[in-house]
Amino acid sequence: MVYQIPPEPAHFVDREDAQARVLRLVEERQGTPPGARPLCVAVSGYGGAGKTELAFRLVRRVAESYPDGILYVDLDDVRRDGVVEVSDVLGDLLRALGADWIAPVFRERARQYWSLTHGKRLALIVDNARYGTEAESLLPASGESLVIVTSHGPLYDLQAGAAVELPLDPLAESDALELLERVASDARLATEPDATRELLTLCGGLPTALHVAGFWLRRHQGRPLPRLLRALTAELHDKGLPMVERVWDAAYRSLSEEAALLYRLLADFPGPSFTLAAADALLGRGPDVADDAVDELRSAGLLGRPPEDGRERLPDLLRAHAGRRARADGDADERDAARRRIVHWYVRQAQRADTVIAGSRLKLAAPMPPVPGTHDVLFERADDTGVPAKRRAYQWLEAERHALFGCVRLAYAAGAAGDWGTAEAWALCEPLWTHFLDHPHYADHIEAFRTGVAAAQRAGDVRALVRMRCQLARPLWEQGEFEAAEREMEQALDAVRAGLGRSDGERKLGASATEFRGMLRAAQGDWESAATCFDESRAVHEEIRNGYGATLQTYRLGEALAHLGELDRAAELLERARAEFAAGDRARLASRAEFALGGVLVRLDRAEEARALYRAALEGTRGRGGSRDEARVLDALADLAEREGRQDEAREHRTAAVAARERSGLA
Repeated sequence: MVYQIPPEPAHFVDREDAQARVLRLVEERQGTPPGARPLCVAVSGYGGAGKTELAFRLVRRVAESYPDGILYVDLDDVRRDGVVEVSDVLGDLLRALGADWIAPVFRERARQYWSLTHGKRLALIVDNARYGTEAESLLPASGESLVIVTSHGPLYDLQAGAAVELPLDPLAESDALELLERVASDARLATEPDATRELLTLCGGLPTALHVAGFWLRRHQGRPLPRLLRALTAELHDKGLPMVERVWDAAYRSLSEEAALLYRLLADFPGPSFTLAAADALLGRGPDVADDAVDELRSAGLLGRPPEDGRERLPDLLRAHAGRRARADGDADERDAARRRIVHWYVRQAQRADTVIAGSRLKLAAPMPPVPGTHDVLFERADDTGVPAKRRAYQWLEAERHALFGCVRLAYAAGAAGDWGTAEAWALCEPLWTHFLDHPHYADHIEAFRTGVAAAQRAGDVRALVRMRCQLARPLWEQGEFEAAEREMEQALDAVRAGLGRSDGERKLGASATEFRGMLRAAQGDWESAATCFDESRAVHEEIRNGYGATLQTYRLGEALAHLGELDRAAELLERARAEFAAGDRARLASRAEFALGGVLVRLDRAEEARALYRAALEGTRGRGGSRDEARVLDALADLAEREGRQDEAREHRTAAVAARERSGLA
């Protein structure tokens, strides 16, 4: 019996579901007529994902069912200029099967192969197929045989239903850690969890990369893990994985001009995942071209299977490969134009989302005009699922947050070296403020707003600097960094006093800074000073006839008076603010006013009215996906239920509050 696959590897993890599925199929195929089509399993996934090793493992487990031979061919070994000479592969298979004579031409060799394999129970692995037709020509003429075909992308040209598709995703983090621990057998992985987590992220769940990392650990046992991580990162980003670099290069060379360009540009994409709309913006050649390019990348194995959430992901090691191809085959102008286009597109979409959510609030940056060669995201109308436009805009900001934060960094870096980027960096922080209010990601928002401050300083824009310092102060004080927040507010107010004129717009900005100082005082527990700030700010807004600003300060003042024990006056102000917010379609603020008013009414022993307000606030915050506010309202409902002896209801609200905090990252 011919047996052409290697022995079991020392370490293998996961893929249990895939193995169980194939074993079940093999068992079900017992007794298949000899002339039927063999069982064909198509295993697809990134280079380095472990497709070949899984195929070997599967065949080892079922080898007893195929006593007439275990055969293996690697089509990349015989591929010349992208083409496989199938006749030569058939010749190799015939020799392996013991043929005494090999027919000279392809058609005769195919007949010879069919004759020799008819009725046999063979297992054949066809490795690194690029097209279904390459595998079709090598199928044994036996329904009792098994063929496993590996490819980097789906083999769309296989006949429908002709193969069982087995797509392989990268390993989950727990499985990746298990494999790394087995390969390295290194105590540092347990004692230095942060560095270990970074190492796993670098490897991207690719078994090949995990083996390389494990060997590095074994070879450099005396080095601190962070130092080793830096060296390995540089090595893999500069040179790639030796075992799969030629695979990725070959896949890249098979791409059309547009798909190759998109792949190179993805090296600079500002987030870890992207949508088709973002790919369209990055490429700048229209959605049909972008759609075709993404399909090509997937077929070539340079992207994974279609994602359920609509967000494509390029593992870090493939992104590094795209960067190497960009340096070798692209040019600086191509990359800079794409960076500028994607930043401008994200600024425009974020500004549009902000307008849908918050209306005509205080904004300093000029609206970004349409970006040539790109298309806008639709926020302004409900989609076919009935999701309101505001909810869609909130969802977009949250889904795209990593790319938005990345664009702030990208724009600021571009501004240091070129004629664009500085203004875009702080402009993008304005819609990120709206995002922060409902979805605070403190470390990311603080970094972005600090960059916004630096960009405004570089631009010499006093108005933008005041705004950015105020935005930075709030997440700082919410994280307990009161001294840092105080410094930002003092510098913002100094700029107001020294650098702003007396126009309505500049007075509005000054009133906003006064409001922020009041909020800081409130966070510090100085409600009397806070009330004074809110009253001063309200007076300015009323003088310049800014109705929204006056209503907002009415709400703020009502909250402050409630903390000072002036409940009747607080209830009056909060009711007025709630009605004006609702009339102005300010759903988020209307919900917050309902929540604050509910708290006052509880203290005034008006529990039924308070419960109705809490429920209205809960409905409003859930309608926009504001998990932070949702948790606060649920806590209040739980407190109210406990006061009235409804313990089961209170527990339900507490459980829901915990879930809301987990969704917002605050648990």
